[in-house]
Amino acid sequence: MAWAASNAAKTVAATANRPLIVLRGIAKRYSNGTTAVTGLDLDLHAGEFVSLLGPSGCGKSTVLRMIAGLGEPSAGSIDWPTSDHDAHGRPLRDVGFVFQEATLMPWATAQQNVMLPLTLKKVATREAAARAQAALAAVGLDSFRRAYPRELSGGMKMRVSIARALVTEPKVLLLDEPFAALDEITRQKLNDDLLALWAKAGFTVLFVTHSVFESVYLSQRVMVMAARPGRVIADVAIDAPLVRDASFRTSPHYAASCRAVSAKLVEAIAA
Repeated sequence: MAWAASNAAKTVAATANRPLIVLRGIAKRYSNGTTAVTGLDLDLHAGEFVSLLGPSGCGKSTVLRMIAGLGEPSAGSIDWPTSDHDAHGRPLRDVGFVFQEATLMPWATAQQNVMLPLTLKKVATREAAARAQAALAAVGLDSFRRAYPRELSGGMKMRVSIARALVTEPKVLLLDEPFAALDEITRQKLNDDLLALWAKAGFTVLFVTHSVFESVYLSQRVMVMAARPGRVIADVAIDAPLVRDASFRTSPHYAASCRAVSAKLVEAIAA
């Protein structure tokens, strides 16, 4: 896998005025009458790391699925201004998706699981295997590429899931609470590993979480969503260096940012 050497901060600066994805007036109503999302606006720029934070049921996962093309909005538009479009005028979404569960095929090795998106794209087996091995190496699992899911810990399974999402080298990585079920030590380690991958490759990240602390640690911006029907009520910039480590977790700046985001979350729950 050819990991780009670009720096995420430079990518953001170079494309600050050119959103990669633009959501305007998004609503999602289901056939049972439930309105999951309404009036949602969101811009994502190339190279950004943005978190969606909000109470359960506010439509965070629904937003991710609509961006990925796994569901259509009932109203509003999702545009990809800088992306190519197909013959029908539909944007060619270049995304990788990491779900809440690792969703690995139990009968396949880690490498075979990571190869799956390439196999579906009809990439030659030898090339797909090499790219899958490189992706596993990037998440620290090269020596476990022949292991089956039953032989991996929860954190290792999630690493395989991230490698599978990144093996096609997408522009956008969508993550739906990928670390929620993990212990705190493993979760913090995977937070650091994800930030390292993002800084190295420069892809855009939209990360769903229920954790104020995780959102502040990871993100450049935290989009706080109100309870159902979901909509963005605050866009909180995390004005801190892109290099985040243990010292940042204990810094006054981190504590102040967590308080600011927590206050907006209280407003969101009450809205």
